[in-house]
Amino acid sequence: MGKRRQNKQLFTNLSKKQKKHLKEFGEEHPFHDVVGERPERTEIVELPVSPEHSDVEPDELEEEEEEPEQKTAYEKLLSTLSQPTSNDQSEEESADDEEEEEEEEEGELLGEGDSDGVGDDSEEGEEDDGGEEEAEDADEALTEAVEGEDKEAGVEEFIDKENESQFCLESNFMDEGGQDDTESTAEHKDSKDMFLQHLDTELTEDDVQKITSGSKAKAQITWPKLGTLLVANPLEKFGSIGQQKDTNLPGFHKLLESRWKDLNQTSDSQGVAEDISPVQLELLALMGSYKDLYYPETCPLSQGPQVRSAYCLHVLNHVLKANSQVLAHNAQLREQKTQAKAGAEPQDEPRDQGLTRPKVLILVPFRGGALRVIQTLISLLETKGKKMMVSNKKRFKEEFGEDDDDKPSNLQRPDDYRAIFAGNVDDHFRIGVSILKGSMRLYSPFYSSDIIIASPLGLRTVLGAEGESKRDFDFLSSIELLVVDQADVFLMQNWEHILHVMKHMNLQPLDSHGVDFSRVRMWNLNNWAKHYRQTLVFGSIQDPQINNIFTKHCYNYRGQVATKNMPKTGSICQVLVQLPHVFQMFSSDSFMDHDARFQFFLDKVLPQYRDSVMSHTLIYIPSYFDYIRLRNYMKKEELNFASICEYSSKSEVSRARHFFQKGDKQFLLFTERFHFYKRYTIKGIQNLIFYGLPSFPHFYSEVCNMLAAGGRGEEASWTCTALYSRYDAHKLAAITGAQRAGQMLHSNKTVHLFITGGEDKTS
Repeated sequence: MGKRRQNKQLFTNLSKKQKKHLKEFGEEHPFHDVVGERPERTEIVELPVSPEHSDVEPDELEEEEEEPEQKTAYEKLLSTLSQPTSNDQSEEESADDEEEEEEEEEGELLGEGDSDGVGDDSEEGEEDDGGEEEAEDADEALTEAVEGEDKEAGVEEFIDKENESQFCLESNFMDEGGQDDTESTAEHKDSKDMFLQHLDTELTEDDVQKITSGSKAKAQITWPKLGTLLVANPLEKFGSIGQQKDTNLPGFHKLLESRWKDLNQTSDSQGVAEDISPVQLELLALMGSYKDLYYPETCPLSQGPQVRSAYCLHVLNHVLKANSQVLAHNAQLREQKTQAKAGAEPQDEPRDQGLTRPKVLILVPFRGGALRVIQTLISLLETKGKKMMVSNKKRFKEEFGEDDDDKPSNLQRPDDYRAIFAGNVDDHFRIGVSILKGSMRLYSPFYSSDIIIASPLGLRTVLGAEGESKRDFDFLSSIELLVVDQADVFLMQNWEHILHVMKHMNLQPLDSHGVDFSRVRMWNLNNWAKHYRQTLVFGSIQDPQINNIFTKHCYNYRGQVATKNMPKTGSICQVLVQLPHVFQMFSSDSFMDHDARFQFFLDKVLPQYRDSVMSHTLIYIPSYFDYIRLRNYMKKEELNFASICEYSSKSEVSRARHFFQKGDKQFLLFTERFHFYKRYTIKGIQNLIFYGLPSFPHFYSEVCNMLAAGGRGEEASWTCTALYSRYDAHKLAAITGAQRAGQMLHSNKTVHLFITGGEDKTS
């Protein structure tokens, strides 16, 4: 469509540009004169209406053919010179600077052969001699311009269309080892492979109603490394998870059988291969059961790479088995056709596909994470001493790798910060990956991809919103495996994008996209795909919003498994300064406690700190909306304060930090997202107020330890106040420890005191 739009713009909407040229230079551009002047040269006249430029309307073609018969180009030029002003003036009034810039860009795209006439002021008598050459040059320049536009668009989003046939499932068959694969498929069926069991299970209407009703049988079990597992089963006939020793690992595809134990070979920078860890084995066993999994204890430093390797192995295993099944059935159907010609009875076609090809969606927050995921996939597919074929690998490394200029300076930052923000931190991307016969194709079109790796923002721009003309979500209709990695980082981006993606998962497509309906599984046709989708969610914190995804947007008929390990010691133990911590509980009727929190803060907390004696007070605010509300209130009350949020410029941040440290500003409003992305040390803090408990427990100790950075030596006057409600149980347990949090939530007292830097005292 890009070429057609460009052609239409250049050939059917030239009047404005032509009139502008007439006014500026007093003559019509030679390119347009030649087209209309020489009717006998049919090859010139018909250039704009060739099959390449067939978008020109028939009425306009007739006008172009009639113009040369009425008058010559010279007469036409003279007649137009007397009346350019009125039209031009009206156009100038309606045209703005942006249109002029667009026209200049068009002139640049057309190249030297059509440079808006600035360097082409030829004599009238030379028009005949140079007309044909200029017309040909202009046509060549147009082709280059269209190709150039496509290339420029490709810089923004490149899609590989060259290797379509090589990675097409429908037109490919098994290699020489096809019979072996067919036999191995039969063996899988005999051995009750969970992949086939999961996808071949036929649900009934009663089963679907029971799943959607939300009633689940719940059980609790303990595994050696993962700890306490909460298992929820909507359909009891599919059973619960047993003990770890009784749970088998999934059967691996033949390409992975010799490689899966080397999961951690690339995790060591020195190339020393590590053995597969017990945590990875337990995760693989749970993922192989095709139940939904929520694992909120993925530390980005130690467990992050191990968890990524584990789910990449599971994803590859799923995709390779699915594609091998399709290719094996392709070969069987080809044999059946030859047998049918010989007189054998035709058999029913196997149902082994979804309504669209994409099977796996992996959501990661940054391009650097996508790079590591694809590198892990490649390392799992490559055998020792043999490189696999990866299309567009160089382009991928350029776009998803880290430039030397982007590397952060040697600032003091915590290790978890360096682990999260390692590599390219662009959060707007999406890429399709197709895998076939041990080869990988990057940048494949979504409808030709097996795996889609994207950020929530990158998908959101494609999905669009209701009412938008350009939107597409059909490629999510047959997703069988959804991976949400680093879910806690998504909380620091825009959680609405995650919810938007979840609402568009497994919907019926609006177009067929060339699918062979005779091979589509019945549960896809019945719009039951969401009951067969496995969802894997990994993060480093327990959070109600992440739990909400698991409980409200996941309908897997096989049930769900979540790890629930309460922290014994909280992050308050990591506070190094001697500081009294006052935890004040306020009553709230719901999880959305913004109004109750705000009113409690105004009535009970802020009056204690409005005295000028309580200067250097930092207010830590987790929610941006609460930050805006509090900032507006302080402006209205004309309080002496400064504010820092994730949208503040460097100069605004520097001024606020300077004024706060010097004491010129009594309060400093400080958002959690700013701390997450910057980790600046704020100097001069003497009083701390946690308007809400931090989402990340270690942020509590980090901010408290900032008091020591002031260097004023006034420890005796330091204070810390934290607000919480009964809906903050997870956050409170992560900060104070599970046992203390339980006591605080069930106590008749609403104020509790902890003192760090000496013996812990609780009252």
